[in-house]
Amino acid sequence: MRRLFKTFIFGIVLGAFGAGALVYFVPAVDLHRERSLISVQPNGGNLEKFRINLPRDRILVGLPGVDDSIPAGLDWPGAEFLGDMQAEVFKVRDENSAVVGVASRLASSSEETGPFIEWVVHLPARGTMYVQMELTPAADGVRNGVLRSGTREFEPLHGNVREQFVLAAEDDDVQGRIVLETALVGTLGDEE
Repeated sequence: MRRLFKTFIFGIVLGAFGAGALVYFVPAVDLHRERSLISVQPNGGNLEKFRINLPRDRILVGLPGVDDSIPAGLDWPGAEFLGDMQAEVFKVRDENSAVVGVASRLASSSEETGPFIEWVVHLPARGTMYVQMELTPAADGVRNGVLRSGTREFEPLHGNVREQFVLAAEDDDVQGRIVLETALVGTLGDEE
């Protein structure tokens, strides 16, 4: 019986090492990375545009008291502390219309939570950006915001983000687009 127990434990340990080696040498997920379409500005900053085609790229819409939520049947919580908070989740496309990530947009005009508009843009091969937007758009309909935080590629960067809704042309198969335009720069390191 003791020998059987030792064989069993040896099998578990050998199986764990074998599974670890298999995952290390044969990746379970092979993510395809689209080439980033970044233009370099004269001041040294990077300019990049992302598009969200509406309604095709809308994944989730959560609004209080709405019956036609996406996905159908979503029961948005009606807790008082959430106020009129609304959440949307989208697919994010680059300028070539290739899907490069996902984004969420949270907004509220409630005085209890304090009014806010925030974007979180996640690009799996590059990192995540957290952006706070101004509450009122400019006269031309563009809403400006600031990159507050980022991960991986976006961590050392700072800059501005613009949000604009653009109506689509009549021959287009979408109703409109949300365009997010980032103008980001890195901080200069200490020179030795």
